[in-house]
Amino acid sequence: MSLAILQQQFLAWLQQSDEHIKSAISGESKQQIDLRLSIYANAYRLRLMEALADTFPSLHTLIGDQRFSQLASDYIDDNPSQHFSLRYFGHRLSPWLKSYALTESFPVIEEMTAFEWCLREAFDAADELPLTTDKLQSIPPEQWDNLVFIFHPSVQRINLFWNTPQLWKVIDENGEPIDIEKNDYPSAWLIWRDNLTTWFRSMEVDEAWAVDQIMLGENFSTICNGLTEWVDEQNAAQRAVGFIQNWLQQGLLCKLTY
Repeated sequence: MSLAILQQQFLAWLQQSDEHIKSAISGESKQQIDLRLSIYANAYRLRLMEALADTFPSLHTLIGDQRFSQLASDYIDDNPSQHFSLRYFGHRLSPWLKSYALTESFPVIEEMTAFEWCLREAFDAADELPLTTDKLQSIPPEQWDNLVFIFHPSVQRINLFWNTPQLWKVIDENGEPIDIEKNDYPSAWLIWRDNLTTWFRSMEVDEAWAVDQIMLGENFSTICNGLTEWVDEQNAAQRAVGFIQNWLQQGLLCKLTY
């Protein structure tokens, strides 16, 4: 048996309890072979569960040890690990929860999972030097309409109905428990990393729209025109510049083209 086939059969045992690998395992009895294989299978699942608990600590706290253990086990069954790094193992958890039974009685967990994944994405994102005010001031005025801004790779956008960030903060800081609340309308949130610290804040509707347009690659002129939905035409450029100044201060922008 080639090494590649042996590895494939061993993975099939770990993920699907496929028993073809047993013929390649030495042992004096079937019980001994089963015991040796079960040690690896149990260790494999426990490591995946530990990875989920590390990525989604607030989800874990919200639903408790027993329900989290069951949730993690069910997720592992439905979503075998496809990457050599455990860092990516939880990327399907939030959409998977849409059809998970626990979500019906505990709907905030889907948002909490999505929020915590955004935090992980922001923290692990590539490094880029932030755009400076001096660089922006060097752009000729006649080029401003064509300016296209690029956010730092860590910047994440998410809309949330529940008070998920507040719940996360209370859990992260071991604070006094607060009620789980749902708003009538979703609120827009921005998540990013500055050095080794991950930040998040809510946004007004017009700023969220502007952020989304920048992520789509729209230029400054298009953003100004769109902001007339909320402000007068003569004030649209000033509103857009105000957003840009704030983003520069927070290190959210890293490049521009024109």
